[in-house]
Amino acid sequence: MRENFIYRRLIRPILDLLRQGVTPEKLALSLALGLVLGVFPAVGWTTALCALAALIFRLNIPAIQMINYSMYPAQIALLLPFFRLGEKVFQAPHLPISIPHIYRMAHADLWGAIKFLWSTTWHAIVVWAVLAPLFTALIYYVLVPVFRHVARRIGASLPAAEAKAA
Repeated sequence: MRENFIYRRLIRPILDLLRQGVTPEKLALSLALGLVLGVFPAVGWTTALCALAALIFRLNIPAIQMINYSMYPAQIALLLPFFRLGEKVFQAPHLPISIPHIYRMAHADLWGAIKFLWSTTWHAIVVWAVLAPLFTALIYYVLVPVFRHVARRIGASLPAAEAKAA
């Protein structure tokens, strides 16, 4: 039977990381940060942000980047909601714009698009920065017990302190 795409590209690599000794906590934090940083409302920054987070927190770079790259469609889908929330929070005027419009502007004149969207993007980033820690913590605390359970089931070795806590 042929493995499906999600299993091959997402689940199996996570299982492999657990088998290789990545702790459930580090893996959960890698995935939580990859998910949250992956929807940062400024296109082109997520890879660097994830790499920086991985270095700061000593996380698994392939794991965080794998999740980051898988979040690209969600990042695009969440741009306008972040823009709209930023407009409300900062009481900024409504910017009548769509994703295809942003795409056309960027391809026609990238610097002009950046200047045009500058304040809207900053407002969205502030909203994201307020929400990001909450979602990161929520995702982390949901994933840790799941990964501990999976690690035990696949026979991955947990350090003694973690095995007692699990």
